[in-house]
Amino acid sequence: MEPNDLPIVCIPLELPAEAVAELLQFLTHLTETIERHYFGELHRLAQERGAQNRDPDYSPLNRPKSDPPF
Repeated sequence: MEPNDLPIVCIPLELPAEAVAELLQFLTHLTETIERHYFGELHRLAQERGAQNRDPDYSPLNRPKSDPPF
């Protein structure tokens, strides 16, 4: 990885395992806080995108056999 390949927020390339765990915990809490704060907007966006991408001929009951449920 080159220095210019790093995201805007630069993270050291080598971190001790405990520091990585703390960083991930912080990012998880930050993500959860943002999701809670913007839930309404995110939900509306997901509904709009789902409506735009919906195939009128698609039904879960006549799903192709090669399409697993999850």
